[in-house]
Amino acid sequence: MLVKTTSENPDFQTLTRLFDEYLVDIDGEEKDFFAQYNQIYLDHVIVCYEEGEAVGCGAFKPYEDGVAEIKRMFVLPNQRGKGIAQAILNELELWAKNTGYHFCLLETSNKLTNAIALYRKSGYTIIPNYGQYIGVESSVCMKKTIK
Repeated sequence: MLVKTTSENPDFQTLTRLFDEYLVDIDGEEKDFFAQYNQIYLDHVIVCYEEGEAVGCGAFKPYEDGVAEIKRMFVLPNQRGKGIAQAILNELELWAKNTGYHFCLLETSNKLTNAIALYRKSGYTIIPNYGQYIGVESSVCMKKTIK
């Protein structure tokens, strides 16, 4: 079950804390750089529940006119491979489209090959790094038209 909420949702907060712990291993010395961009309030959050347990999440925020940035995509390791991330991403894109956005963009680590594969499969293409990710070699930035 997918639930629309905000970043004040306690289950979202728990999942993103687990995500941040997971990213410490991925981002290593760069973890503080990335963390500063993730401690924000989000109006558009989706939490996925299975049998009452929060198992995954994702969000989007305005980036610029007509462009939403996908944020905080995470599925518990023991729940991966079930299509949860795809379902969350699809719902985020639909929500963004219905909110008036025409494009989604995102940043992920070049070490998160499964995430990159998911985004490619979903129609995202790699773009030059944007904003704070310009010059960050470990970042992969992607974009998709959703109109």
